[in-house]
Amino acid sequence: MRQLAILACACLVFAAAPFRAAVASELIPDDILNQMTAADVVILGEVHDNPQHHRVQTEAVKAIKPSAVVWEMVTEEGAQRLAQKAATNPEELARILRWAESGWPPLSMYYPVFQASDAPVYGAMVPRAAAQHAMEAGPAAAMGADAALYGLTIPLPPEEQAAREADQLAAHCDAIPQDLLPKLVAAQRLRDAVLTRAIRQALADTGGPVVVITGNGHARKDRGIPTFLSRLEPGLRIFVLGQSEDGAISGEYDAVLDSPAVEREDPCEAFRKQG
Repeated sequence: MRQLAILACACLVFAAAPFRAAVASELIPDDILNQMTAADVVILGEVHDNPQHHRVQTEAVKAIKPSAVVWEMVTEEGAQRLAQKAATNPEELARILRWAESGWPPLSMYYPVFQASDAPVYGAMVPRAAAQHAMEAGPAAAMGADAALYGLTIPLPPEEQAAREADQLAAHCDAIPQDLLPKLVAAQRLRDAVLTRAIRQALADTGGPVVVITGNGHARKDRGIPTFLSRLEPGLRIFVLGQSEDGAISGEYDAVLDSPAVEREDPCEAFRKQG
């Protein structure tokens, strides 16, 4: 009887978590791939201009077979346009999403990720005007009716606010005015909340699994999207992948994959010229 009971429990567990066969990946170890395919939400971090990070994302999306993909780089309006007219080539996709106006790295880096799944695209990019509104009036004002739900009406604890401002200062080469730092943190909080709202909508519409394409800063478990999801959707199975360059990355993740850093201009050079 005890063996039958164990077998019955195993069957119930299997039924509660349907198996999704993983596609073999050259870039993602099997143990990480298995954790991805067992999750309800998989957040795939990146350094935006690193092509290797997008190759990892492409393989992950193929393996997960998501029911929806949430993009930090796509506006809600762009996703709606794409739903009305599917793109058959990168030029058409760029036109539909108005990619050239977005300020993101070339679409050629992201196009294989788009091609990896025919699941609906959900846009979570915060338009510049909304980000500016968050910087001037606070994230709650920019978020609107959902602000309290996403905790934007409550100031961050002083220690966390200070840590986030220090990160922003370092990210801007220690060369921006101190009074701008709280505004940058406010915009970041808004972006985290908007991404989370899009993920929850995608889950409600499709049932999951949902993949999220976003920067490492939004993906990190200690202050990004996962902190919102764990509070608003308790019990949700979340897997977070961070992607480092030459071992360098900030934050907490379920796993980190490393890639060589790409050659790029010194981001601090512009600040030095101004200063």
